[in-house]
Amino acid sequence: MTQEEKDKLYSDAERLLSVYNEFSPVKDGNNFDKEATKNCILKMNQAAIENQDECKAFSAWMEESAFFTSPASTRFHGNFEGGLALHSLTVTRQALLVTKPFMENYFLSPAAKKFTEKYTVSASDIYISAIAHDFCKADVYKTEWHNTKDIFGNWKKTPVYKTKTDTRTLGHGNESVLRVLEIMPSLIKKRPVLEAISRHMGFSDLSETESYNYTNFLDNPLVMLIQFADQSAAQWYDC
Repeated sequence: MTQEEKDKLYSDAERLLSVYNEFSPVKDGNNFDKEATKNCILKMNQAAIENQDECKAFSAWMEESAFFTSPASTRFHGNFEGGLALHSLTVTRQALLVTKPFMENYFLSPAAKKFTEKYTVSASDIYISAIAHDFCKADVYKTEWHNTKDIFGNWKKTPVYKTKTDTRTLGHGNESVLRVLEIMPSLIKKRPVLEAISRHMGFSDLSETESYNYTNFLDNPLVMLIQFADQSAAQWYDC
């Protein structure tokens, strides 16, 4: 990547962060508003995706699927209504926050030369990799209601999320790749983005055969950036 391309990457990442900061749904620590989450993501879609037709398709899919209402998991991070959208947005923020120091360090490494001879990295690439990494989770959970007691000993109905029994998957990351390609076919030319989405869970989502060449994917900085962003969102912010 040229210095001009690097400077554009950093300035665009800052621009997207400014959109997040303006419309952030997270207030007073962990409190958030579902509609504000949706609005923030739709605003960031417009700021990050240059092709207007694909931007509309991207946002429309989010609206028409259960992306904005699904939980992010059944019992771990983001296991509440709207958790998937909030988790995806938090991962996006984490990735954008460290873009410059992360990439500057990467560009100093021997691995960078081989990668940058073929590919460039844009803030849009980072955004799409982060916001779409868990598209596979939209509308795969069902809600069951369990009887539980509150602190006063009173019985109440508590929602519990379960994975639908008819769910079919090509694998966690690969299922998200399939969904994002159906929405934005031009991404077929963006191998680094597809790799970042596919491999965002590291070794934990690989078959034995896939694990043989897993280290090759780590030459792609987007893979490691999204892994960091995903883990830090879940572990540091419980989202």
